[in-house]
Amino acid sequence: MTVRFTDDATAAEDVLAVTEGLYRDAAMDLYRTITAVRAGEFSEIKTAQSAIRDLRATALHVLDERNKVDKLRKQIAGQVGAGGALDFDGARTEIGRRLACLRDAGGG
Repeated sequence: MTVRFTDDATAAEDVLAVTEGLYRDAAMDLYRTITAVRAGEFSEIKTAQSAIRDLRATALHVLDERNKVDKLRKQIAGQVGAGGALDFDGARTEIGRRLACLRDAGGG
């Protein structure tokens, strides 16, 4: 996977994708190790412990990056309108004004 760092939102989404890939890899390592331990290969216990630590750390990174991406998306969405809030009263007034102009211009 190619990681691009062009802007904050893209970088955060790229890091999130990489982190999720690492999470999947750690989960697969853990699964293989558990399967080996169940088959009686107790030499895999250290690998299991390491995989569990990696999985836990990666899960925390995934959650952190998801939060960053969500925060950036909310910031981007919040730039629409006045501080992210829709001004229904202002919109209603503007619609009324335009309708009045149409009535005046059309004679109806």
